[in-house]
Amino acid sequence: MESQEEKKVEKTWKPTTAGILAIISGVIGCIYSLVVAIIGGITGGVGGLFGFGWFGGIIIAIGVILLILGVIAIIGGAAALRRKSWGLALAGSICALFSPAGILGILAIIFVAMGKSEFQ
Repeated sequence: MESQEEKKVEKTWKPTTAGILAIISGVIGCIYSLVVAIIGGITGGVGGLFGFGWFGGIIIAIGVILLILGVIAIIGGAAALRRKSWGLALAGSICALFSPAGILGILAIIFVAMGKSEFQ
């Protein structure tokens, strides 16, 4: 029978780095999504300036979707930092791909996958 000491997995930098990268990418994605939604409103959303109508509404919807993905990336990054839920950390890393800083999401996915054994 294994003792508690043998069951402990050494903590490495991988999940911590993945969490930080996912959070940074998520924050950038949230800021970007707000800019996209504002541009959608200006170009023709609800009472937009240029009267594109439905096109502005689509841009606003894209901004909202990007905001949701950014929030999930931030939550997943926090899960990776705490090493609590590998699935949530992976989902957050995947959502970080849809940020303008998508390369950070790629790195976060790699580091979460490499550090899977450290999650509870």
